[in-house]
Amino acid sequence: MKKWNEKKVMAHRKIVIVLVLSFFLVSCLNWILEKPSFVLREIILSPRSFTEMNLLLGFEVQNPNRFDITLKSFEYTLSLKDEVIGNGHLEKAVLIPSSSTTTLQVPVVAKFKDLGGSLKAVITGDDLPYRIEAKAEIGTSFGSHIFSFSKEDRINSKKK
Repeated sequence: MKKWNEKKVMAHRKIVIVLVLSFFLVSCLNWILEKPSFVLREIILSPRSFTEMNLLLGFEVQNPNRFDITLKSFEYTLSLKDEVIGNGHLEKAVLIPSSSTTTLQVPVVAKFKDLGGSLKAVITGDDLPYRIEAKAEIGTSFGSHIFSFSKEDRINSKKK
């Protein structure tokens, strides 16, 4: 009977140790996980109606980590020439292999009235300043992490 209790206690200790180590590993994810970088490479136009336009944003997502990550969710707001023109979210999760770059296309529905002075630059492919504010959830085999970022840059848009 005494041996049975000792085995039970040892089994419980092992479980507790595994749980504690798992907790510390997940809480240290910030130290292990390098944030992926998002670079907007193109804006593809597709008229939707007389009042709206579909914009397809082409991103390059670079995973600097030595392990695969999954982009579980990606919510974003796009501004062109300091005017918010639309927002959107990722439809399904995307696997980004370790130490590689993956192309990602995400939609934005914009109203022509919201495009304002940006419409000419978008249509003609002129240099266009943009700002993206986003929140991404990254999943790894170690756990998940949510981070926000904001990026400002310039792009030459492409006409579809």
